[in-house]
Amino acid sequence: MVLLQRLITLTIRHWPWVALLSSALMLAIAHAFEAFGGLMPCTLCLRQREVYWTVMTAAALTIVLGRFPWSQRFRPWLNVLLGLIFLYGMGMAIYHSGAEWKWWPGPTTCASGGGGRGATTAQLQALLDGAKVSAPACDKAAWVFLGLSMAGWNAIISLKLAVWSFIAARESRA
Repeated sequence: MVLLQRLITLTIRHWPWVALLSSALMLAIAHAFEAFGGLMPCTLCLRQREVYWTVMTAAALTIVLGRFPWSQRFRPWLNVLLGLIFLYGMGMAIYHSGAEWKWWPGPTTCASGGGGRGATTAQLQALLDGAKVSAPACDKAAWVFLGLSMAGWNAIISLKLAVWSFIAARESRA
């Protein structure tokens, strides 16, 4: 129990670093699915990745500003900012999941019809010959684990990271 409390305290104390590393890990996992699993990202997948790049930028800014003595009064607000960015990412992931489950339409720029896997040699040759290529569909889950797509898991993880951000903000005010 003491070890768990120390781990929680350490996580909260160094939250900008944890947020930055968590975002980098999420991006690495997404790129691994693309590179090794052959799952090409749709438009909404790429938008969800933009959220993690934004968090990494805000977290890096928080870390750099944390080197100045006057920055401690802004730290809670910067942690709140990280939490709000994660909440936006959760909303984006829920929107994507809803489009996959056909609860609402996805963007018209990525409707069904695209492939969810990597390109074959024949498709690449057709592209070189001038054929049109469609992007992967946003309304079809390319990967599902325990009943949730990648977007669904992203929503849960983004919510968890947002909650930790708000806890860190509250604790850094004390």
